[in-house]
Amino acid sequence: MKKLTTKLMIAATVLVALAGAASAQSQPTMTAQIPFEFRVGNHIMAPGTYQIDKLDTGIFRLLDVHLRRPIVVLPQARVDPRKGSALGSPNLAFACTGGSCVLAQLWSGSESYAYTFPRPKLGKGEEASLRVIPLQPNRAE
Repeated sequence: MKKLTTKLMIAATVLVALAGAASAQSQPTMTAQIPFEFRVGNHIMAPGTYQIDKLDTGIFRLLDVHLRRPIVVLPQARVDPRKGSALGSPNLAFACTGGSCVLAQLWSGSESYAYTFPRPKLGKGEEASLRVIPLQPNRAE
């Protein structure tokens, strides 16, 4: 029953994101060059160039520029950017353990908070390191 509920919530999130994708976005698109494979939810993403959009619905869309494959990500919580990896310029932070990285946090640089994303719990004695990737605002065309 719990798996069914989770799948229904994911489906609803995707529908809301698709509907919101057609609307205007509240923030400009940002681009990141991610040089390693990473996980976002249940998706494994290849290294490459990604565009990140925050939709009006509060959901983020990551678009693999080369494959044109978008996924949507629902933030888990907002956090103070001064208490984590979000210091400095806009960035994505990944929690990496044993060669596997997962999206952990995003800071747009223009908001007073950063967003965290769900990620697996660490095993006993397991430690994660943070890899921070800068975000670049897309230039107006």
